[in-house]
Amino acid sequence: SAGFLITIAADVAAMAPGTHIGAAHPVSGTGQAMDETAAEKAASDVAAYARSLASQRERNVELAEKAVTDSQSFTEREALEAEPPLIDLVAADLDALIDQLDGREVRRWDGDTVTLHTAGARVEQVEMNWRQRLLSAVAHPQVAVLLFSLGTLGLTIELWNPGAILPGIVGGLCLLLAFFAFQILPINYVGLLLILFGLALLVAEMLTATYGLLATGGLVAMVLGALMVIDSPAPEMQLGWPFILPSMLALGLIVMLLTRLGVRSQLTRPVTGSSGMLEQPGRTTEPIPAGGAGTVLTHGELWSATSDEEIGADEPVRVVAVEGMRLVVKRQSEQPPGGPST
Repeated sequence: SAGFLITIAADVAAMAPGTHIGAAHPVSGTGQAMDETAAEKAASDVAAYARSLASQRERNVELAEKAVTDSQSFTEREALEAEPPLIDLVAADLDALIDQLDGREVRRWDGDTVTLHTAGARVEQVEMNWRQRLLSAVAHPQVAVLLFSLGTLGLTIELWNPGAILPGIVGGLCLLLAFFAFQILPINYVGLLLILFGLALLVAEMLTATYGLLATGGLVAMVLGALMVIDSPAPEMQLGWPFILPSMLALGLIVMLLTRLGVRSQLTRPVTGSSGMLEQPGRTTEPIPAGGAGTVLTHGELWSATSDEEIGADEPVRVVAVEGMRLVVKRQSEQPPGGPST
């Protein structure tokens, strides 16, 4: 819509061969459909604005209105050969446009007429600065979805393993950048929820034995979410299968691997602290009377120990509890390597 209105409002309206213009029916800023009343009011307002611009520029008012109200589009020949024309000229490239503009009389918005002298004109290319390039890259649909997925993954790792710090920082940064991009892009939040639901199913697969059912459901949910997350019919806004399948499969494998490692670490027997002392073997260095205290050698260290049974010196024991700086032990019977004798 904006491009069409800018063109008919310009001092010179030009098109390239093989192009078209029009289809300027207004839509909401997010790309979502408007209700009937709002859509009718918006179309009427934009149509009136298009007629005003076309009339001021002495261009085809009827075609300008149809481009808004009926979403009609026109080829460069149809726009040029209309009576009156909708555009001023057709040029194959910038050099051809400059040549055609040389010596042309142009009527300005205030009614004054000027003659253009473009022969030998110097063309200056205005490039985006680093900030504009960065924001443009972040607002790309593929980059936005990757940032959202990686951000969610980073925060999941941080919550699973508190104190890692780096995954939390990277995850938070990625999510903030993704939310910035989502303010610009037409996002379907059902698609985002499907991606999150798919990640949750992958984590659940590692915690429960479903023989791949939850993992399959998670991958399907993530793929469907990626298909739905960009709510725009424009082809350049679509993610496409070459991006969706590899990225979602890779993300799913990473989540499953990290979850498996996390579950394994949770199930691993502690080797430090009081929990690491439980059930550890040791040997008394002096007799321990029932209910009394003595010393045992375990973990290569001498510990004060007590027991509810009498244990002699140099007998094998095992740790059954830790009470502050004192161990509670029980006698551990020794068996020959071949097993109990018969």
